[in-house]
Amino acid sequence: MKSRYEDAKNVFIDSVDVGDYVELESSSIAYDKLKKSLDKPLKMILIFGKPGTGKSILLNRLYNELKYEKEIHYLEIPAADENYFLRCLVAPLTSENVSLDAKINFFGLVNYCKSIRGKREVVFLIDEAQMYNADVLEKIRLLSDTRAVKFVISLHKNENEDLIAKRHFQTRIWEIVELKNASRNELGDYIRKKLLNRDLYEVANTIKDKEVRLIHKITQGNYRDCNKLLYSIFEISEHYDKHEPLKVNYQSMDPKIIEMAALRLGYIHV
Repeated sequence: MKSRYEDAKNVFIDSVDVGDYVELESSSIAYDKLKKSLDKPLKMILIFGKPGTGKSILLNRLYNELKYEKEIHYLEIPAADENYFLRCLVAPLTSENVSLDAKINFFGLVNYCKSIRGKREVVFLIDEAQMYNADVLEKIRLLSDTRAVKFVISLHKNENEDLIAKRHFQTRIWEIVELKNASRNELGDYIRKKLLNRDLYEVANTIKDKEVRLIHKITQGNYRDCNKLLYSIFEISEHYDKHEPLKVNYQSMDPKIIEMAALRLGYIHV
């Protein structure tokens, strides 16, 4: 017999699929700011935040909602090398097929962008920008100066933030959208909404404020860590439900199982 916790577990598989997007006040504000920024004469927009704060899913949502309205392209996975990155730009800019071994003339690309200035505005959404080297970042900067290409760049907030954000883009970035970890109330809304979106009402009702406080304390409100923790919680609950159902509290989430999951993931230590 299928456990009620199997579906609950799968809800928290970490994903950037827009179908898994959960509308919260802070994420809604960030998205509206980002969307409005695209209509401003800006060269570059920065999405900034720690890993697990929702930058990728925000970019993914933006792309899927605007791809029929604007010339917008999403570079989800960092390019393996500089020439591959340039090929990713040339193909949508020129609508030409670019062979895998083609060597891109960067200054020819810059001149092409200058030639379409005022006629087209092409938006590139670049995820995981901290993975690109200084040469690629410099080329992004130069292309943004043509004012035919606009970049929305997602960047981890870490020890390299000054190196990447300030040295290369300081005078180009006119808008910064910063994402932060969820508050305790937001995290509770996030968990319950994800479950309710899959019609898992009974499971959602087992998560009381006390359990949310513990989950928030363990994860510090980081969405990615929350997903991992909830997946592990429901995986453990599924095991007990199938093999030792008398040990399962079906009315509320057992704090001991939360702690077991946190220990398994290394979030807390004995």
